[in-house]
Parts: sequence; structure tokens; C-alpha cells
Amino acid sequence: MNDDAPHPPDRTDDELARLDITVLLRYGLTAGAGARRTALFGDGAAAAAVLLDRLGTEPRSVAFLADTVRAGGLARAVELPEPLPRRAAADLVREWLRAGAELMGGIAADDTAATWLRAVATVIELRQLTRARGGSA
Repeated sequence: MNDDAPHPPDRTDDELARLDITVLLRYGLTAGAGARRTALFGDGAAAAAVLLDRLGTEPRSVAFLADTVRAGGLARAVELPEPLPRRAAADLVREWLRAGAELMGGIAADDTAATWLRAVATVIELRQLTRARGGSA
């Protein structure tokens, strides 16, 4: 590993919350390995987790949505009347699902979106566990 390589700056929750996740999804879901995909699964997943965690979303709800996307695709998930419990979280994630569905990237984009949602669920869970143990998240 090259220790001289630049490292991305640490971002605060507020900085992450200001990221445009819709744009990250539009450019990252169908991108190959590289900066766009890294941004989506790095800062994008962390930002989505911050926003959904702030809305009181349980990680299992996001994981269930990931399974739904994997099984039926983004286009089907957009049609869900309530993709997540709580209206604010549902509205937010519906915007993200719509951005992914508009790409018409097929099964590959659906699978990437499902994997990304699983990553978001994992980050939410880690944030909650850290808080429960008295840390800051």
C-alpha cells in the first residue's frame, strides 16, 4: 500500500448529509470500478445512512428494501406504496429508487442498487451500535 497516496478527508455527519445522493446514484450505479463507484459506496452509503438514521429508520427496513430491489428490480421498488416505514424516509428513498430506475441499467444496476442498500443498512446498524455503546455516531 502506498502511504503517500492522498486520503479522502474525514467528513462530518452534517457534511455527509449535504451530499447529493441522487447524483451519486445516477453516476455510480452503472459505472465500472473506479472513482464514481467508490464515491457511491463510500461517502454515498455513509451519507444515506446518516440521513435515514436521523429519520429513525431501522437497518432491517433498509435491508428488506435491498432484498426487494434484488428480487423485483428498481422499477418495481419505485412502485411500492411505502418502501420504508415513516413517510419522510419513504419519500427520501423513493427519490433514490427513482433515480436508479431512470437509468434503465437492467439487472446489473438493480443488483448494484441492492448491494448499495445493504451497505447503507450496515452503516446504519454500526451507527446505532456505536451510540448504544456510548460512542458518537
